[in-house]
Amino acid sequence: MSDDTDRGPVRAAPSLRPAVPADANVLVEMIGELAAFEQLGHLMQVTPEALATHLFGPRPGAEAVLAEVDGAIAGFALFFSSFSTFLGRPGLYLEDLYVRPACRSRGVGKALLQHLGALAMARGCGRFEWSVLDWNANAIAFYEGMGATVLPDWRICRVTGDALQRLGREAPPG
Repeated sequence: MSDDTDRGPVRAAPSLRPAVPADANVLVEMIGELAAFEQLGHLMQVTPEALATHLFGPRPGAEAVLAEVDGAIAGFALFFSSFSTFLGRPGLYLEDLYVRPACRSRGVGKALLQHLGALAMARGCGRFEWSVLDWNANAIAFYEGMGATVLPDWRICRVTGDALQRLGREAPPG
């Protein structure tokens, strides 16, 4: 006969819910934590107002899901729709997944990825994709353990700031 007290404290499973406008502040707070972890805090410009506009405004550009553990916000996933011309089907692109350090190894990241995988299937998506920093070995191992393939031949191209302004100004009329 086993005694459940031998196994240590029982930990609550994370609960997930869509973000609502009142969550803009905590989302920006966690985005700041993620930026600091990735050593990219100097690039952070997001404000709760801007985030609320783009998540909940008249034409949302993205969606977010929050994970809670023991009544506290433990992490988030921010994602948007994409499209695969090769598949001829929509896709789901995970822009950011973040789990607060105190909540890691509690199934939060796994629950968020599984939720988005189910959402991608429900929406008829042909793929679910995201990027990972090449130095983040823990994240790479976690993603591979969840069934993801890290694509070695693809590189992200980005145009932002002044370069984006120049590119847009150089567009032919029409």
